[in-house]
Amino acid sequence: MRNFNSDSSPALSRFAKDKRLRTERTTTRTERVTSTRTTTTRTERTKRASFNPNFTEDNRPKRNIESGKRRTESGKPYRSESKGGFKAKSDSFNRGNRKPMGKGAGYKAKPTAERSYPKYNPNKVSGEIRLNRFVAQSGLCSRREADDFIAAGLVSVNGVIVTELGTKVKPTDVVKFNDERLQGEKNVYLVLNKPKGYVTTLEDDHAEKTVMELVQNACKERIYPVGRLDKNSLGLLLFTNDGDITRQLTHPSLRKKKIYEVALDKPLTRADFEQLAEGITLEDGDIYFDEISYIKDDKKSVGVEIHSGRNRIVRRMFEHLGYKVTKLDRVYYAGLTKKNLKRGAWRFLTSDEVARLKAGRYE
Repeated sequence: MRNFNSDSSPALSRFAKDKRLRTERTTTRTERVTSTRTTTTRTERTKRASFNPNFTEDNRPKRNIESGKRRTESGKPYRSESKGGFKAKSDSFNRGNRKPMGKGAGYKAKPTAERSYPKYNPNKVSGEIRLNRFVAQSGLCSRREADDFIAAGLVSVNGVIVTELGTKVKPTDVVKFNDERLQGEKNVYLVLNKPKGYVTTLEDDHAEKTVMELVQNACKERIYPVGRLDKNSLGLLLFTNDGDITRQLTHPSLRKKKIYEVALDKPLTRADFEQLAEGITLEDGDIYFDEISYIKDDKKSVGVEIHSGRNRIVRRMFEHLGYKVTKLDRVYYAGLTKKNLKRGAWRFLTSDEVARLKAGRYE
């Protein structure tokens, strides 16, 4: 009796049959293609349907039979078949013609023009001003350093060396420093989103980092910070070389609106919330927040608005009630905001912002 489990003849029969069929189909197609190629010329060849269903007659490239060049719908030759075709920019891209990269080789940036940024003409001075102020407004140094230069006999007015401090000059006077005439430079204004750990000062030998390091490449003018944010505070800080704006913003009689986001070590109770709004008494007098509100449901984050310019006033108010400020971020100052400004980044003020500062519109 035949064992069908071990008998392989049916499988071999089927395999041979399949192989024979495939061979016949292949031979037939080969013969058909060969005969077509030998009997059909290029102009008489029938058009083959595209394998891409989206490649229709409407979007098929046109072929100019007479010239043998393909053309686009507009009738223009393809770029690859146009005069010159695609060419390498340099023979150095060819494998056999590469030049060795020696010292000084490679890409060299083209010299660019000096970067432009918004500058504004300073306010015209009609009367006399102090000599140290005139020197400082030229961008040479600060007023304190100008006094040192004047006392050392390095400054002359109308050809005469002046060493007396407090001397006043007119806008028409010729002031020179080391025989070079000093002229008032244009004003520049920018704001910085100050990060934590930077000291707000021009120079400090004991400070690891100062805010001037963040804006040192912003402009060629000698700018300085307006006001102060302590080392652990964050947020908006204004820089300028406009002495008039600096005096207006830092003068204690001119109350400027400031808004802070404050993070506390524990939730602020409703009683303390009301007390900060009504007013508390510190060692330097009474003080209160103009506005105060909770920012988050945990009541550890609050927003405060204040006009006072006392030193560390926001921290001292919360510390007076037994709270520790873990984060202090100034988001608004004298009509300016740090919206869309990343931490540690800066931007120049717009012309509208500068106009509002000069007009005293700080709200």
